Amino acid sequence: MRALLFGVMLFAVSATSSCRTEEQDSDPRVSRGAATYEKYCALCHGNQGQGYVADNANALAHPDFLATATDDLLRRGIARGRPGTTMSAWGVARGGPLSEVQVDELLAFLRYWQRTDALPVHGRKVVGELGRAEPLYTEHCLTCHGARGAGGRYMSIANPELLVTASDGFLRHAIDKGRGGTPMPGFAGVLTDQQIDDLVVLIRSWQRPPSDVVQELPDATAPAVINPTGPEASLGDGRFTPVDVVKREYDRGAKLVIVDARPPADYVLEHVAGAISVPFYDVDKHLARLPKDTWIVAYCGCPHAESGAAIDALAAHGYPKGKVLDEGVFVWKARGYPMKAGTKP
Repeated sequence: MRALLFGVMLFAVSATSSCRTEEQDSDPRVSRGAATYEKYCALCHGNQGQGYVADNANALAHPDFLATATDDLLRRGIARGRPGTTMSAWGVARGGPLSEVQVDELLAFLRYWQRTDALPVHGRKVVGELGRAEPLYTEHCLTCHGARGAGGRYMSIANPELLVTASDGFLRHAIDKGRGGTPMPGFAGVLTDQQIDDLVVLIRSWQRPPSDVVQELPDATAPAVINPTGPEASLGDGRFTPVDVVKREYDRGAKLVIVDARPPADYVLEHVAGAISVPFYDVDKHLARLPKDTWIVAYCGCPHAESGAAIDALAAHGYPKGKVLDEGVFVWKARGYPMKAGTKP
């Protein structure tokens, strides 16, 4: 089952796009939401919400998604993200850059682009059996969504922040109809109505309470340089450097800086051991911590969008020794390389 559900932010035409309309300009909330989208969202989801610009980021402009997603699902998804995935938390309460007003402006921007009426899917009663669903999931869904709905190439459909707001009817409609024009096919005609209900019951069985721990912010005073007296790191040519090369230099005590370019909540949840938090949209606030004579490796989960933006911002400020971690943080973690949780490197 491919890309079963879409991550939640929003879609839109870029604020500077030629596709912008007079109607959009006439609503200041929509106009401000467009500017916010362009700054924080378009690099992964595309200027027109087409998706799949970075690491299979979801097609947020899809009409079936917009017709079935509630405001609560959208708003919470933007503000709280999907912890442990490439979808970050963007609300200030989670350490992100967006106020509640800005989140609502993004929501208004999304609804402006919705061109079909909302579908009455949320009252749908779903009854099924886990035993029947498990082999169906293995056959049709596991390759894309991973074991127990997490860790696959596409969306984590077991994420607590998704399931707390996604109704059974929302889930069922996505399986039944799919998302035409994306990697997610519809399973109507392939699976029976009862089999689709069984899958919804299985997905719902994975639901766990989302974390409500008060968000801490990364330590902005921690030293940036790893192994400050070590030899210069050897990271190869070009813009990108593989995780194995960085780990080799890490282990041999080379002098380098590792930058987590994601929003702060992702860093606090888990980061490369020794890395400091430098969100891609706030690079200028951290320049005083960063040396210009030391290799700086930036990473994200995308795996190149946010880290690439951070390295480009550093280059614009006169930092010549920047690299993007090629495969991203999730490959680093999958290799069993050092990770750490909390506010400190």
